[in-house]
Amino acid sequence: MNATNAPANAEPATGRKANKTTDVGSVFVSNYPPYSAWSGDQVASVHKALKSPCSDTTPLGLYLHIPFCRKRCKFCYFRVYTDKNGAAIQRYLDALANEIDLYSHSPRIAQRPLHFVYFGGGTPSYISAKHLRTLVQRIKNALPWDQAAEIAFECEPGTLTQTKLEAIKEIGVTRLSVGVENLNDTILRENGRAHVTKEIYTTWPWIKALDFEQVNLDLIAGMVGETWDSWRQTVQQTIDLDPDSITVYQMELPYNTVYSKSVLDGTGTPIPLADWDTKRAWHAYAFEQFQAANYQISSAYTVSKKNTSNRFLYRDALWRGSDMLGTGIASFGHIDGIHYQNNPQWDAYLAALDDDQLPFNRAYTTSATERLTREMILQLKLGHLSADYFREKFDIDIIQHFAPALTKLQDQQMLHFDADQIELTPSGLLRVDQLLPEFYDEKFRDRRYT
Repeated sequence: MNATNAPANAEPATGRKANKTTDVGSVFVSNYPPYSAWSGDQVASVHKALKSPCSDTTPLGLYLHIPFCRKRCKFCYFRVYTDKNGAAIQRYLDALANEIDLYSHSPRIAQRPLHFVYFGGGTPSYISAKHLRTLVQRIKNALPWDQAAEIAFECEPGTLTQTKLEAIKEIGVTRLSVGVENLNDTILRENGRAHVTKEIYTTWPWIKALDFEQVNLDLIAGMVGETWDSWRQTVQQTIDLDPDSITVYQMELPYNTVYSKSVLDGTGTPIPLADWDTKRAWHAYAFEQFQAANYQISSAYTVSKKNTSNRFLYRDALWRGSDMLGTGIASFGHIDGIHYQNNPQWDAYLAALDDDQLPFNRAYTTSATERLTREMILQLKLGHLSADYFREKFDIDIIQHFAPALTKLQDQQMLHFDADQIELTPSGLLRVDQLLPEFYDEKFRDRRYT
């Protein structure tokens, strides 16, 4: 993809420069407008929205950030902690439960059913079964989720025991997402993962025996040290494990990771990161093998077994503008078209909740056009779009509205479109995050994403 009008230092997530190498600043595009446009000046709009009763049928979800890990991965940019003792963890979980209770008393949230719940991290499976049961009981006292369509839970294999898995199943988890990432111990260790393959194979029989509705296995194409031989082995071993669905991400290099800091300050030896063409080739190979093993592609990153009820409700709801309470330190949420993020500092987050105040840090109130663009670019990750959906919801013809970008990408063989739909080509699907800036408003292009 050529983009001669992009500055040399444009970030991959907002610029239109087709980088060959994995440069610092590359990220998985998860929202729009870019986070760098959000500010503390707009936090008052979140409070105002929460004071107004919900007058529509917008689904409501709950995201819980559990920010604890055994180790920090060298590619991780999330707010996580590896040094908190039991007392600190308990204090955090108490604050998290209080945060949810505060939400439950706001007019916009009170009496609304939860459509989905997502335990993310960090590592939700890091906390003890006792901590988990107590937290869930307190949350459900404030916001019951017995009727929720999906309860998703991320876990790291080395934190799992049979007893803890039983507790996870007991609280109603429907989709267990296992962060395997790779099945080569040398690669896992190099990239700072806490687990090794022995722990995966120890826990897998327990997971299968508990018969979760859906077990998803996460992989990353292009971890440091990856080769064609090691990737082929990981793909085959993943097929042998027989998960219900599989997620494949291409290795990114966001700011604030161990690897990124090493690149930026020039310390240590050069990091042998695979270039984008190689990562896309590995990603394509994985999808080809999974399809041959009776999986079907459900997005740019996911495959699911054919003829099953597997789904990613959390993903689909977010990509269609659902409200979501982002709870926990540094979490992101969305209410009535307003994006917000919680305070990312441990002491400040806890202090706010000690004072019974919601811990907002920054926010952004979207326009109707920005909401249209957000849904369009996120749903493009599914690989196909129906123009009718956007006509009905926004009263806009996206084919006409985005005609210049669509024509440009069609000329580059990244997608095809007609009056009714847009469909990415296989090449476009593999690089969808690099295509999205074509649809950004000019004021959001070529600026820092985060």
